[in-house]
Amino acid sequence: MKYVIQFAIILAICYVGDLIHNYLALPIPGNVLGMVLLLILLLTGILELSMIEDVSNFLLKHLSFFFIPAAVGLITCFTILEGKWTALFIISVVSTFIIAVVTGATVQILMKRRQSLE
Repeated sequence: MKYVIQFAIILAICYVGDLIHNYLALPIPGNVLGMVLLLILLLTGILELSMIEDVSNFLLKHLSFFFIPAAVGLITCFTILEGKWTALFIISVVSTFIIAVVTGATVQILMKRRQSLE
């Protein structure tokens, strides 16, 4: 029952993000707005991590399962991607490099910030 309640909290926040997206006609997807809302709720203490921790860990543990639909969709689009593999490969490599650099820089900034607060 604990998992159901925690999952319902996450779904409700995601739904609120979709509502915000639909009513304000923002160019940001509703699920992204839901994640930002979840972050705000966690940072302000309105929502405590313990309230969603178990189901969050479960979802993270099984994260690879959520990529299956995207992989199947990619397989069904082989004819559309034909002749564009070089561009797709370059985009994948460059975006992976950018993500690694930004993530590393963010972690370093946060670590320095944490050390200065101590």
